[in-house]
Amino acid sequence: MSVAKWILGGLGFVLSGPIGAILGAILGSMVDKGVAMLSSDNSTDSGRGYDRGYDRTGRSGTTYTTRRATVGDIRVSILVLIACVMKADGRLLKSELEHVKAYLRNNYDEASAKQALQLLKQLLERDIDPVSVSRQIGENVNYSTRLEIVHMLLDLANVDGDFDPREQQVIQQIASGMGLSEADYNSLAALYQKAKDPNWAYTVLEIAPTATDDEVKKAYRRMALRYHPDKVTGAGEEVVKNATEKFRAVNEAYEAIKTARGIK
Repeated sequence: MSVAKWILGGLGFVLSGPIGAILGAILGSMVDKGVAMLSSDNSTDSGRGYDRGYDRTGRSGTTYTTRRATVGDIRVSILVLIACVMKADGRLLKSELEHVKAYLRNNYDEASAKQALQLLKQLLERDIDPVSVSRQIGENVNYSTRLEIVHMLLDLANVDGDFDPREQQVIQQIASGMGLSEADYNSLAALYQKAKDPNWAYTVLEIAPTATDDEVKKAYRRMALRYHPDKVTGAGEEVVKNATEKFRAVNEAYEAIKTARGIK
């Protein structure tokens, strides 16, 4: 399988807009270098299939058509955002790269994981505007899936136990660009603050420590419903796995509060 086929196969909205411009530039660069990337039934014109009018960062004020998101769209979107986070602190850490490799191996077949890694390496060489690409994702991907994408990015940023402020800023920009609420972002980020924040469980459930027991129970039911894996069944196996982890974390937060308060 070529990288081009992996990129182009089964995609929808990412073939237009800022992300489409980035992918087109990557494929065009590969063709310019004489790399045999495209099958005989595909054009070697790097612009074909992509919206014109965007620079290589994906920056533009032009609007793009909303399309139904496919699993391929979501996978490519995640890789683009991973590249943004990995470059945020101005260095590429081995721990982060190994984390991404493990993520790919655990969720893709061997050939797809290899091609995805090649695409990621190309993305890391480009100047990508996280705001414009996250806005495109926000207009085409459902809210539950967007939550899990940010969850994945937080996993990556915290893999070495040190959440760099520059990575934090980029992920916050991405979350905002995708239309996530501040409370939902803080709920996800609180999962990595258990050792530092005694109120982490309340933040996960998006309530204050002064909430009544009834409010705690209502918050738990609301969050358990929001993060139920069934909400993202069409987004790919890796997203479902991540949602399952968040669902468990919501239960962990609820159990922590119940224990502290003696709620039965």
